[in-house]
Amino acid sequence: MEERIAQAEMVLVGLGEEFDDACAVRDAAEFRRGRDLLQSRELNWLLPAWGAYCARRLKTDRRAALQKLAGMLKGKNFFLVSVSVGEDLKRVFDGGRTVSPCGSIERKQCGRGCGEEIRPLEKEEFDLLKELFEKLWSDGVWPEEFEGLGSCGRCHGPMVLNNVYAGQYDEKGYLDDWNRYTKWLQGTVNRRLLLLELGVSMGFPTVIRMPFEKIAAYNQKAFLYRVNEKLYQIPEELLSKGVGISENAIDWTGRL
Repeated sequence: MEERIAQAEMVLVGLGEEFDDACAVRDAAEFRRGRDLLQSRELNWLLPAWGAYCARRLKTDRRAALQKLAGMLKGKNFFLVSVSVGEDLKRVFDGGRTVSPCGSIERKQCGRGCGEEIRPLEKEEFDLLKELFEKLWSDGVWPEEFEGLGSCGRCHGPMVLNNVYAGQYDEKGYLDDWNRYTKWLQGTVNRRLLLLELGVSMGFPTVIRMPFEKIAAYNQKAFLYRVNEKLYQIPEELLSKGVGISENAIDWTGRL
C-alpha cells in the first residue's frame, strides 16, 4: 500500500458511511433513543449533529484515522470526496482539496429550500444545539422549549442544518468545492491514479462507488482499493485493476 501511494502521481480518496459519527455509535442506547425522538418529530436534519455529539460523549475517535490518512497523503496531489456529514474533515485536510456533497452540520439553510443564503451557524446556535443534545442524552425526553434555529429571512420558514437529511436540501453549499473536484478529475487522465474507496456503502452510490469504478475502468493507469466490512467486492472487469478488502475502513486506515 505504501509503495502504491509513493508511485501514484495522483490519489483520489472516497470516504463513506463508515466514517459517519452515527455509524460509530449506532449500537449505543443513548444514541438510538435520541435518534428515535428526532425521527418521530421529523427532525432528520439533526441526526448527523446528534451522532457527532454522541461520538464525543462516547469518545469514539474518527479523527485519528483521518489524521493518519492525511499523513500518508502529505506531499501528494490528492482530492477527497466524502458522503460523511461530520465536522472533522476540513479540520484535518486542506479545505481546497475536499468536497462533501451530503452537506454539513455547521451551516444552516431554509427548511423550505427557498434559495435563501446558506450561512454558518453562530456560536449561540452551537450552544443551543449542545443544550438540546445534553437534555436528550441525560433525560431521554424532548425539551419542549427548543425553538429551532430561527426563521428564514426570505420566506419565514424554519432554518435547518444544511445536509442531505433536510427535506429540501439546498446543494449550493458544496458546489464551489465540487467544481474544484471535477476540474481536478480532468487532470487524472493517463496519470498513475490511486483510488482509495474507504467504507463506502450503497447510501449514495452515484457520489463515490459508481464514479470510482468508472474512473478505474477508463484510466489504464488507475488502481482501486475498496475497503468495506461487507460491500468490498470488485466488479469482475476490474479484478486486474483493483482489490477488495473485507475490513472496517476506520481500522484499516488506522494501520496505514
